[in-house]
Amino acid sequence: MKIAVLGGTFDPIHLGHLAIAEEVRRLLALNEVIFMPAGCPYFKDSAPISPATDRVKMLELATAGHSAYIISRLEVERLGPSYAVDSMTQIKKQLNPADELFFIMGWDSIMTLHLWHEVDRLISLCRIVAVPRPGYPQPNLTTLDSDLPGIAERTIVMERPLIDISATLIREKVYQCQSIDGLVPPAVADYIQGKGLYREKF
Repeated sequence: MKIAVLGGTFDPIHLGHLAIAEEVRRLLALNEVIFMPAGCPYFKDSAPISPATDRVKMLELATAGHSAYIISRLEVERLGPSYAVDSMTQIKKQLNPADELFFIMGWDSIMTLHLWHEVDRLISLCRIVAVPRPGYPQPNLTTLDSDLPGIAERTIVMERPLIDISATLIREKVYQCQSIDGLVPPAVADYIQGKGLYREKF
């Protein structure tokens, strides 16, 4: 089995997330992509996020019908800050020794990976898949290796998809009563409208 984990607040999940998941699944011939919504993200502990129930429901709506897409509630059910290394450790324990585990992150995030909690243990558990993020340069693995020795041989740098969609943009559009068609799956757009999400300034 080959499995990748895509974490994030998913507030809300959008078509960019789904494009990333599908491109990585196709390129690496994955059996599963696990979407893992964050509980209390370590690097976003000062930013308000929507209730986990809403974020998980939007993920369920967005991934319905995709048999290779799995939703993990591991982090939203955990108390306290969410550390990627703890989540990947728990997932790894559920796999067979021969299974391959990958962790998907943006080009921007990998540049600060050396600052993450127990990062050496994290990259020993899984390989990193770095996906494009508009406005950020492609990471230089040689430079990364100087900050975090061994990361280069554990990283796959992808050059696509390059999709300029952000959850921040979507929340802003909803707040301003603008259309979000083409940014999120229709079922997610309906849920946002029905629940009245993002109508207050965030």
